[in-house]
Amino acid sequence: MLAIRPKAAGGPEVMTLEELPTPAPGPGEAVVRVEAAGVNFIDIYQRSGQYKIEPPIPLGLEGAGRVEAVGPSVTEVREGDEVAWTGGPGSYATHVRIPAAKLVPVPAGVGARRAAAAMLQGITAQYLVRSTFPLGPGHTCLIHAAAGGVGLLLCQMAKRLGARVIGTVSTEEKARLARNAGADEVILYTKADFEAETRRLTGGAGVHVVYDGVGSDTFVKGLGALRPRGTMVLFGQSSGPVPSFDPQILNQKGSLYLTRPSLGHYTATREELLERAADVLGAIARGELTISIGATYPLAEAAEAHRALAGRATTGKVLLIP
Repeated sequence: MLAIRPKAAGGPEVMTLEELPTPAPGPGEAVVRVEAAGVNFIDIYQRSGQYKIEPPIPLGLEGAGRVEAVGPSVTEVREGDEVAWTGGPGSYATHVRIPAAKLVPVPAGVGARRAAAAMLQGITAQYLVRSTFPLGPGHTCLIHAAAGGVGLLLCQMAKRLGARVIGTVSTEEKARLARNAGADEVILYTKADFEAETRRLTGGAGVHVVYDGVGSDTFVKGLGALRPRGTMVLFGQSSGPVPSFDPQILNQKGSLYLTRPSLGHYTATREELLERAADVLGAIARGELTISIGATYPLAEAAEAHRALAGRATTGKVLLIP
């Protein structure tokens, strides 16, 4: 097999392709031939050392492909099944060994690329709007990076649930993408103060919830865009971690709620994983949810994929194709 396993944390240049023995599945495991692997900011955090991982670093947490072998006691999948996964370290490879309980079936017509693109970001968007802050008619939400991979999915899902959607983006082209995905209003944060614009668009009231995957650059002003007892959902930090702050600020700005969710806690059981994955992948199969694949790179060009994602030069999902 070929894989990217950096021997130390560092810049994109530490990601080099190497040949390794193809693994055999152990009890409860399967080996999958990877047809597409998703690229996410968490991969950058792990590769750079921001998130500490013992080297060699098994980069890549999501993908899709076909089961090539199963180990003893596996009942969830069979050889030949088309499957997708998230939370499977080492997906930047031609093959991955993964607990079979983490694999979900890919519905007919979805395909490996769309399935890989939907797993981490799609399930993240699903739990954010269904569980972390359950959106519905009468709610107004603010979505940062609305033209990014999670952002475009959040816009679509929030609109389907009946919410009013305000998105922030950096360019007119990204604004067009966000509107096409369902955003009712789009703020170009490069030209306007998004906190003031959000207040204006809501008649001074503020939004019920802010979905913030950006972090440092947007967090404080995001708190100012919330209405009293509104919820700040901080689910990422693409611009850097949020600095320490006095929780009294939450009181001063209207008894606000703050949560920092993670995918693992919202897919803690196989039943919950299957339910959320079926909701996302089923919507794609029915044509109710559009997955935007912004760029694909050969596995050997993973460094370029990381540079593009970190530089915010992408829209939609970035994939590696082994």
